Amino acid sequence: MRGLITASVTGVLLGLLLLAPQHARAEAAPVNINTASATELAALQGIGPAKAQAIVEHRDKNGQFKSVDDLKLVRGIGDKMLEQLRPHLTVDGKHDGGAANPATANTTKR
Repeated sequence: MRGLITASVTGVLLGLLLLAPQHARAEAAPVNINTASATELAALQGIGPAKAQAIVEHRDKNGQFKSVDDLKLVRGIGDKMLEQLRPHLTVDGKHDGGAANPATANTTKR
């Protein structure tokens, strides 16, 4: 019985350790998609190395993003992912408050 309790407590503690980076990311300053490296972008939940690299390549090819909504121009990023990421992103170092930019809100993916 004691071994079962020890194993359960260990499992819970390991689970908390695995969730800690996600919690820290939620409280951190927003990531500027115009200056972030692929490594910084890949640390965002839902963005892996391939999408992070696609964001950087799009930025290098087309210039800076004018709004967070412009991420929809990057292959593999749609409305659902954008809304999940929006609270954690910025284009100017300031948090955009989570509101969609009306000028680009209806932009379609390429």
